[in-house]
Amino acid sequence: IQSKHSLVAKHVTMDKWAKLSNIETKTSGFTLEKAMACAVQFDNQHCGIYAGDEDSYTDFAAVFDPLIQEYHGISAEAVHTSDMDVSKIKGTINPDAPVHSVRIRVGRSFNGFGLSPGITREQRLDLESLLGNAFKTLSGDLGGDYYPLLGMNEAVRQQLVDDHFLFVSGDRNLIVAGMERDCPRASPRTLR
Repeated sequence: IQSKHSLVAKHVTMDKWAKLSNIETKTSGFTLEKAMACAVQFDNQHCGIYAGDEDSYTDFAAVFDPLIQEYHGISAEAVHTSDMDVSKIKGTINPDAPVHSVRIRVGRSFNGFGLSPGITREQRLDLESLLGNAFKTLSGDLGGDYYPLLGMNEAVRQQLVDDHFLFVSGDRNLIVAGMERDCPRASPRTLR
């Protein structure tokens, strides 16, 4: 591990490594070695770990649980709750302020598919097809343009980058973590 002061270096002990290093997750065949690749390869990581799929959190819980708890400053008894009742949202947003753009990033919401670091090529293609077909059904306020990366006109791609809707690839952490595999084909980065 190059990142000697990372949370990976602290929480991936020899005992934990011996118990977990041969496990492959059911969803995408992800391993602890793949999860901690950034901490192994780079010397500047604070956390240094990425989950490859939902299974990573259970299969490698002996590493992920204490690492997440330390990173977020929460106890082992902490419970995540979701409340989708919009009437409970309170804030100090000026209702007369113009809204020019709203961006929502969804990166972990598809049950049965790997997350960006662990998703397989077949899963990426299936997810792109699933989302592309779903987007075609949207209309009215939800309608818009769907931009698959493969075959995208260069001028359109550059405009999306300039408008901060599409990010330039090449981030070494994302590459080592496996998030730029199969790009642009089967890339999870599509826009609506």
